[in-house]
Amino acid sequence: MNEAVKGGVGALGVDVNTISRYSDILAASLDHEMRRIYSPSEQKFLRKFSAGEVSEVTGITASNLRTRHKDGSFPDVATDARGHRLYSAEEINQIRDIMLRTGKNGEFYRPGRRPGDEMQVISVVNFKGGSSKTTTTIHLAHRYALRGYRVLAIDMDAQGSLTTFFGFRPELDFEKEGELTIYDALCYESPAQGIRRADLRRVIRQSYFPNLDVAPASLILAEYETETANALSQNALGRSAHSLFAVRLTEALMGVKDDYDLVLIDCPPQLGFTTLTALAASNGLLVTVVPGMLDIASMSQFLKLAAETMGTINQSTGRSQEWDYLRFLITRYEPSDGPQTQMASYLRHLLGGAVMVNPMLKSTAISDAGMTHQTIYEVEPKQLIRKTLDRALNSVNSVANELEAVIQRAWGR
Repeated sequence: MNEAVKGGVGALGVDVNTISRYSDILAASLDHEMRRIYSPSEQKFLRKFSAGEVSEVTGITASNLRTRHKDGSFPDVATDARGHRLYSAEEINQIRDIMLRTGKNGEFYRPGRRPGDEMQVISVVNFKGGSSKTTTTIHLAHRYALRGYRVLAIDMDAQGSLTTFFGFRPELDFEKEGELTIYDALCYESPAQGIRRADLRRVIRQSYFPNLDVAPASLILAEYETETANALSQNALGRSAHSLFAVRLTEALMGVKDDYDLVLIDCPPQLGFTTLTALAASNGLLVTVVPGMLDIASMSQFLKLAAETMGTINQSTGRSQEWDYLRFLITRYEPSDGPQTQMASYLRHLLGGAVMVNPMLKSTAISDAGMTHQTIYEVEPKQLIRKTLDRALNSVNSVANELEAVIQRAWGR
């Protein structure tokens, strides 16, 4: 029997050394897979996009694209074997800038903030695991980056799943000194121990995806829960002047408020201090829910507990926490599933317009892309069944477009 798994299946007992060996086996294998997936550079890169895709994300018609390439208004781009144009994300941004300067209603091509607009901070939440929070967050981040928004994705889950989508290995990449994560921007200072909060700019990593940056997470973020409890206890005893946990992310974001249009936060599957910190920093909430009775019951408990807890925080601090909008997104939806359809209708009946019209469909295209830590926006189309991919893209695009309209209304547009 493999020494690494002695004490595992079929054994009479399991000690901590066995668990540690399991961890080592998995870490080594995952490291190998990540290197294989991203070879030879060991980094993720973004594919190029067809003219049809460029037209869809920018709103520039296909005929206008052709005309402007012919008259020299747009720069030349690469072509495939059949002579079809292929655009990098950087080239899409160049075209947007040209349209902003020269096109009629040029601001349409840069849909982000204008002077006086507030940075939109949206937490994707639910304390039930498996409700597609990370999948939703990363797909919205990619979609909005392609649409021309300046996006910051924040991983507030110590498991680091969102971070992994950006090509990092949380269990390895942030173990070295100086490799910072979102924890470093939130932690409680202890000068005696040499611990100081980091500026969020030092945490943020520029990604391989233009217009999209990430504030990564690793397992150390779990310490934030314990440290917050200790800090609150010390405050109660009058022994500390730590700033309240509820404003820590808000304070961190103030330093980058001019750099981004949208901030998307992937919250952990629990209502602890980490999630409450994210909720307090947000002006919009997106609650993901699978249309099943147990999932809806869990969401109900989450909403009740969140409301009571945030209410207590408001009372004790004199703050008045409000959000510009709250939307419920039905995820992993299968239209052919009768009980799911009934539960979706049940939700819409109870919560009305707060439930988004467009659901996030359960899709093998999304699952298959996720196997290599990709979204349906970055996976090569030829790797998936075209019909399945198109169905998934239509679903995710519709969700993103609907939420985008909510965001634009928050900006008064």
